[in-house]
Amino acid sequence: MKYILVTGGVISGIGKGIIASSIGTILKSCGLRVTAIKIDPYINIDAGTFSPYEHGEVFVLNDGGEVDLDLGNYERFLDINLYKDNNITTGKIYQHVINKERHGDYLGKTVQVVPHITDAVQEWVMNQAKVPVDDDKKEPQICVIELGGTIGDIEGMPFVEAFRQFQFKAKRENFCNIHVSLVPQPNATGEQKTKPTQNSVRALRGLGLSPDLIVCRSAKPIEMAVKEKISMFCHVEPEQVIFIHDVSSTYRVPILLEEQGIIKYFKQRLNLPIDDQPSDLLMKWKKMACRYERLLKVCSIALVGKYTKLSDCYASVFKALEHSALAINYKLDLMYIDSTELEHSTEAENSVKYHQAWHKLCKADGILVPGGFGIRGTEGKLQAISWARTKKKPFLGVCLGMQLAVVEFARNCLNWEDANSTEFDPDTKNPVVIDMPEHNPGDMGGTMRLGKRRTVFKTENSVLKKLYGDEMFVEERHRHRYEVNPELTHCFEEKGLKFVGHDTEGNRMEIIELENHPYFVGVQFHPEFSSRPMKPSPPYLGLLLAATGTLNAYLQRGCKLSPRKNDSYSDLSDDSSPEKEFPYSDTS
Repeated sequence: MKYILVTGGVISGIGKGIIASSIGTILKSCGLRVTAIKIDPYINIDAGTFSPYEHGEVFVLNDGGEVDLDLGNYERFLDINLYKDNNITTGKIYQHVINKERHGDYLGKTVQVVPHITDAVQEWVMNQAKVPVDDDKKEPQICVIELGGTIGDIEGMPFVEAFRQFQFKAKRENFCNIHVSLVPQPNATGEQKTKPTQNSVRALRGLGLSPDLIVCRSAKPIEMAVKEKISMFCHVEPEQVIFIHDVSSTYRVPILLEEQGIIKYFKQRLNLPIDDQPSDLLMKWKKMACRYERLLKVCSIALVGKYTKLSDCYASVFKALEHSALAINYKLDLMYIDSTELEHSTEAENSVKYHQAWHKLCKADGILVPGGFGIRGTEGKLQAISWARTKKKPFLGVCLGMQLAVVEFARNCLNWEDANSTEFDPDTKNPVVIDMPEHNPGDMGGTMRLGKRRTVFKTENSVLKKLYGDEMFVEERHRHRYEVNPELTHCFEEKGLKFVGHDTEGNRMEIIELENHPYFVGVQFHPEFSSRPMKPSPPYLGLLLAATGTLNAYLQRGCKLSPRKNDSYSDLSDDSSPEKEFPYSDTS
């Protein structure tokens, strides 16, 4: 097993996750089996109880693990399926060690950070690195480990010490450290400053780790003189200094790394049995990046949520929309709308934000209401759903978005004015959305209906069934504590809101579709977690197709992205034109 540790310096959020994912992508393109581990130094057991404003979205894995959003990056870049133990937290490690102490496993010794915590980290990494993550179920050959936070953080010290020891246990030819640092460029002088990187590398060396590669992040391309300066003061060869500047899309990052000779370096440093040149996989990434940058047609989607001040709160939703837009050769224009600004009130309606929010909603080609919790902003979401239904705007509701679509339909089409979810009004006379007692025991963490579950289609005449390839069932990831009341579904179906997908027992409503509407779909699961750059999620793809007026042509073509070949998306050439690859128009 070869281990690649990715650490960060100067600031957090510098892009360690994208760098780690890109390195994994490059090595996978060379024919190696790659897995990934994310270490978060916080004391929480997992990310499940976080507000999205704390660490961005909560990413859900197949096994129900609620983890850091960087594991979403790993899965999308590497096209693998990770497990909850691929996310290590301080809370998990200490809980593991304390449980062993309670069982008497330490034979009465004083339990300390060194060696017990550090040994537990190393043991966890070595065990989890062997777990297969590809469909072929073979043991990985490379494990990319991202250490969250910034070097020097007090909470990260036990993990740094663990890897200081681990580098000798694994041997030099099996362990490599990549340090990602910031090279700022103050506007006052315009000069790129290397001192923060020098200090960060010095702090890392003082803790016992010497970086093999230094990845310098910057707003603009870095000059050669800066590279030579970092090489001299950080005690590495010039070819060990890699520059990654801000680019138009993250699809470019693996290309930039490969162009700077990283494959040749890894081959020599880790003694890897690979060629100097990557396989076709990296070429597909390059073609995808080129296509992304030259797209001209734009499709605008309004995302109506309540965590709109930070884009990471809906990271997977954004990526799923982007994958779908790219698949049909459109540039995505995602407009974030705070649902509270859509709500009717005398004060709100006189505000500028209210009119701006409604202006965005009205001009959007499609509307998306994602998942969420709590009553704040729900009335605004209901207004957006009502607009999409009555104005025939393509609409996708995910999790809470689907539940609110049912509430809106009950109020305005069934005339149940007080219809609501028991999450927001426990005493409502028409509880169209109810809680699941077995998933609501009082504890907050890890108690929802989580992970991959099967949804069975109950009708042949379903848009989503066709988009999924006419499968009898689909398996998608869930994260919810409330569900549509199954006792009332017949009232909705009589009025045209069809529950076309159920769970395997037929008790839980998973998919809704509205008759006589271009695209009005709600799903209880979170399809965005399974979306991949070259395998867009069918519900999101349907939304983009409907929003661009090409859904009917796509369905008539047998759900192919190109009339010439079924897999055109993954093997486009650089000189192919988007219009030729997806020539559907409103009149086709």
